[in-house]
Amino acid sequence: MWKLQREQDVDGEQPVGPVQVIHLDTILRGAHLLPCYGSGFLPVELKHTDSLDAWDCYFVNHFIDQHAHELLS
Repeated sequence: MWKLQREQDVDGEQPVGPVQVIHLDTILRGAHLLPCYGSGFLPVELKHTDSLDAWDCYFVNHFIDQHAHELLS
């Protein structure tokens, strides 16, 4: 699996620059992201809608189905 991390500037801060927009025709398929969990417990108040902001890195699961495995392998 590949590990993805947020883009950071030289100081280790997340850039607040412009957002990049991509055309919908360039998206081939969705990705299955697994958070890189730490050693502690998840907070009870964590909602599924906050999951992309809750972790700093993710794994891309290319074993989710045969098509993803063939595309990403």
